[in-house]
Amino acid sequence: MNQLYSKELSLAEKLADIARPIVLEHFRDPLDIIAKNDASPVTVADRNAELAMRALIAETFPDHGILGEEFGCKNTNADYVWTLDPIDGTKSFITGTPMFGTLISLLKEGRPIIGIIDMPALNERWVGCDGQSTTFNGEDVQVRACTDLGNAWLYATSPHMFEDDFPAFEKVRKQAHCALYGIDCYAYGLLANGACDLVIEATMGTYDFCALAPVITGAGGTITDWQGNPLGLKSDGRVVAAGDRSLAETARNLLNLK
Repeated sequence: MNQLYSKELSLAEKLADIARPIVLEHFRDPLDIIAKNDASPVTVADRNAELAMRALIAETFPDHGILGEEFGCKNTNADYVWTLDPIDGTKSFITGTPMFGTLISLLKEGRPIIGIIDMPALNERWVGCDGQSTTFNGEDVQVRACTDLGNAWLYATSPHMFEDDFPAFEKVRKQAHCALYGIDCYAYGLLANGACDLVIEATMGTYDFCALAPVITGAGGTITDWQGNPLGLKSDGRVVAAGDRSLAETARNLLNLK
């Protein structure tokens, strides 16, 4: 374990541990669906899991900030800020599909240094932390080499997420070997494991992408915004992740081609 962030990393895993049973308690049970202001759905599972995580953070590191999907901001000007997405892929969760995850990240001065992708229904977890290799269920993982977009397996949550950016995404999709959809944050875990090559997304919230960055970089991959900038609290929600830097550059060039 990286001794520099050992206490923080231990808390991050505890957060995933306490969220998992809360989420699974409601999985495939009848649920009251609440529509948020942006018309996206939320359930009691989302809210209860985030409340439990927030309480443990406040108890362990009371001076740390929190940015959660369900309950907003607290002290986000702090040097250390946690981002929490209790259920990434709520629509999958609501419809009984196991491709939803819990995303947990710790940022230091606006930069993600710890990230967890936890898949409660699959009993799978990726952990990334500055200064150490990404692990999948405790074992080190690594991205695979793929420099040619024509050979690349591409993931996105949905083509509908791109809104005005859809023509830009289509430039990449048409040149990729294959494009697949519908597994939300799980795609980034597959990328870290070397099972796919490229993930491109847009209209993401800060709590959606911060946890992904340490997981991808710790596995030897690259993850940036569409302009090639590192991800952080001020990123615009457009993400390119790849196992190979040259592949990421090819994708970004196409995304920004006028």
